Amino acid sequence: MLKGKLSGKRKAYITAMRTAMLVSTVLTAALVLFLVIYVLIKGIPNISWELISTKPSYLSDKIGILPDIMNTVYIVLATLVIVLPLGAGAAVYLTEYAKNKKLVGMIEYAAETLSGIPSIIYGLVGMLFFCQFLNMETSLLAGALTLVIMNLPTVMRTTQESLKTVPQSYRDGAFGLGAGKWRVIRTVVLPGCVDGIITGCILSVGRILGESAALLFTAGFAHALNGIIDGLTSPGATLTVALYVYAKEQGEFGVAFAIAAILMILTLLINLSATLVGRYFAKRRNV
Repeated sequence: MLKGKLSGKRKAYITAMRTAMLVSTVLTAALVLFLVIYVLIKGIPNISWELISTKPSYLSDKIGILPDIMNTVYIVLATLVIVLPLGAGAAVYLTEYAKNKKLVGMIEYAAETLSGIPSIIYGLVGMLFFCQFLNMETSLLAGALTLVIMNLPTVMRTTQESLKTVPQSYRDGAFGLGAGKWRVIRTVVLPGCVDGIITGCILSVGRILGESAALLFTAGFAHALNGIIDGLTSPGATLTVALYVYAKEQGEFGVAFAIAAILMILTLLINLSATLVGRYFAKRRNV
């Protein structure tokens, strides 16, 4: 009798937990779908070829986001060119060369701490160090260097975890054939963990596209159309910063929603790319 009561209570508990988890899942999915659909419905009707292919003209009150698109491209490229070698190199050193486990643990702890710092603090430090101390002033390059510090933990940790998935037997086999340490890393280990490097790169692009607080302090919010060299040494607004300026400062909510829709589509494409890349390399590894 007691056993039947206990089993009945256990079944009721399991049912309640399953129901709670189902409700949580449905609510989470509903919130995501609502946000995506709401932004797309409000933003897509405001997207036009004229909006994305022209620069703003203050004489005719014409609004164009081409400079903001180009500034976003410039800052993404500049950040990736710097952060990928640094992040991948740090991961290779920590995984393949470092012998002091305490030092490795301290560096990993520092990287995890960096990834949890609010972006507004990065912006403040970037403004004081890059813009003022290094005399770069407000520029896309200063913003890119700030984003390098922000994204370095992401690239380093994803690459490091991917390096650990390469079987030790691959290394031992290459060493047994007479290959040196660097040759083993270059020809055996890195090709086996390229999926982690690419995943870190894609995740970094997503964070760069969505960053605004740090760039307001370091890159500025000028809507100027420049070449890549002049653009990196000049202040400029990325798409997220332009969204803030048009919505908060100018009250152009139609343009703000159009930019939000573009960013939403880019974010969805980046997440889809990360998923497809992970599946592709998983299949290659299993073949």
